[in-house]
Amino acid sequence: MTTTLITGANKGLGRETARRLVEAGHTVYIGSRDAEKGRRAAEELGARHVVIDVTDEDSVTAAAATIEADGGLDVLVNNAGIEGRTADNGIVAPADETVDTLRPLFETNVFGTLRVTHAFLPLLNRSAAPVIVNVASGLASMALIATPDAPAGFYPGIAYPASKTAVNMLTVQYAKAFPNMRINSVEPGFTKTDLNGNSGTQTVEEGAEVIVRMAQLGPDGPTGGFFSASGPLPW
Repeated sequence: MTTTLITGANKGLGRETARRLVEAGHTVYIGSRDAEKGRRAAEELGARHVVIDVTDEDSVTAAAATIEADGGLDVLVNNAGIEGRTADNGIVAPADETVDTLRPLFETNVFGTLRVTHAFLPLLNRSAAPVIVNVASGLASMALIATPDAPAGFYPGIAYPASKTAVNMLTVQYAKAFPNMRINSVEPGFTKTDLNGNSGTQTVEEGAEVIVRMAQLGPDGPTGGFFSASGPLPW
């Protein structure tokens, strides 16, 4: 039996990924900051629930201890993330970006991913087929965001792309350090979720496709890569 933890999984892409992996036979932990929302989602999906706030060291340590006591972990999906918008739901322009507007995104998207990965590495190292999936974004690709006529090239903000580019670097370096694991970043696409005020152009079912696929990699699968549903992406 494959045991999987998905952070930020009580809604959106995380919840849909959990649903699909439960269907595929995984024992899935719904990771959620809100105990009640996480418990409800887990009950509805036939999953387990663990409280985990990726920005809080004690919370992450406690979650790791809980899952270790239950038997361990095979797959970690670092899905929890935030975008950060202005009061009127706009994207912060480069001229208005400050350390204070950028910091919350790095706390969750980068430091949170690092904190959770670090805490669960001992458990993953005991698995016969350990997998880490880092949910990044097409906006993490410097090649794409620097291309004027590419969809990513129209995004004006700094904080979110910078945080997800940093996540991609974590992916590459962890994959080199742990060749026994399959560690990859994924780009779900512009999906309708609370992250973007439900302004996305595709469904969560479509967006979760690549996450689900990469979460089910075997020991001979790729590692240290960046993938969308249609294949590898440029860094």
